[in-house]
Amino acid sequence: MKTCIACSMPLADPENLGAETKDGPACVHCVTSDGKIRSCEEIFEGGIEFFLSITTDSDRSLAERLTRRNMNSLSYWQENGSNCLEGEEASDEEHKAMLAKL
Repeated sequence: MKTCIACSMPLADPENLGAETKDGPACVHCVTSDGKIRSCEEIFEGGIEFFLSITTDSDRSLAERLTRRNMNSLSYWQENGSNCLEGEEASDEEHKAMLAKL
């Protein structure tokens, strides 16, 4: 299954595909209206909002660490790094617990 190069959102539903970029597919949340990848900061904030939406504890610090871990694992950000991804990442235990909620 295709996933977004910038946030790893599954792209099984064609409605979720925002653009086919030179680097690969991107979801509707990660591209601008002209099909360009949004800034790291915008995508990072979207990731935080996503993780906060699936938890009941509203732990922004955890959401930031999970988003950072997720985005740093993607080849797009490894090749197009950004200072917004520097900092502590979620532990294996925190990541595993969050995946269980998905």
